[in-house]
Amino acid sequence: MLPLNALRVFQTVVRHRSFRSASEELLVSPQAVSQQIKLLEDSLGVVLFERKGRAIEPNAQAILLAHHVQAGLDEIAEGVRRVTRAGQRNRISVNVSPYFATRYLLDRLARFRDIMPDADLRLTTMVDLPDFVAEDIDVAIQWGYGTWKPFDQVLLLQDRKVVCCTPDLAARITRPADLLQLPLLHPVNSDQLWSRLLASLGVAGEGGRGDIRFQDAATMRRATLAGLGVGLISMIDATEDIAAGRVAAPFGLDVMSGMADDQIPGFYLVLPKSHRRDRTVATFCRWIEEQDWSALPEP
Repeated sequence: MLPLNALRVFQTVVRHRSFRSASEELLVSPQAVSQQIKLLEDSLGVVLFERKGRAIEPNAQAILLAHHVQAGLDEIAEGVRRVTRAGQRNRISVNVSPYFATRYLLDRLARFRDIMPDADLRLTTMVDLPDFVAEDIDVAIQWGYGTWKPFDQVLLLQDRKVVCCTPDLAARITRPADLLQLPLLHPVNSDQLWSRLLASLGVAGEGGRGDIRFQDAATMRRATLAGLGVGLISMIDATEDIAAGRVAAPFGLDVMSGMADDQIPGFYLVLPKSHRRDRTVATFCRWIEEQDWSALPEP
């Protein structure tokens, strides 16, 4: 058995690249840190650090070991968190894409309350996938393509976009190739969405001149309404804005019909497989998966 305390010290040293900084975090002397590293190296029969005067640098063996040690520490932290939450089984922390939260989830949460009225539901929003361990998140609902390995992920709803722009810009579009002459508004989390859509319309090219990238759907929608370029707007927003005369859809609402399913983004339920063992989390996931997200909630 390797000395576990030495592994913890080792991971801290690798992170700081310094015995002194590691000792300050661990509240021990630099000499104590050095002794733990020597103990680990002696136990393994492998030198882990290159010492250059007062500076140290992890070698290839140390970097490899650090990867596996961190994975093990994360598993231990998750186990401790689960055990210490044993008396709070009704708590569930959910992190949701801001757009999905405002347009789909919030209007339906009362239905989940009917199932688990005592659930301590904690909802946060984030565009990117959270760190489940560091941020104490049980479940996430994120926009993307289902590429978050090794997490458990279930597609809830395809987010079929509509090519939208102001009526003035729409007057300049008579064929798909005309899009390359206008600024295109891109989602940051999907650099290839426009190129794939253009390819499905028979257009070779990706635009580029005057293009702008946006982190979230709400900002892209505002930029489209402001006439900054041609945006990719979600179906709910597009139908509302078209009906109000704020934007036009030069290629109709089904512009993505020619694209393969794996090229169309969507909203996914994402979580570590082990989290489904928690009864509250499992109940929430089951409820989420049973909903028909393609149907708009009643007012």
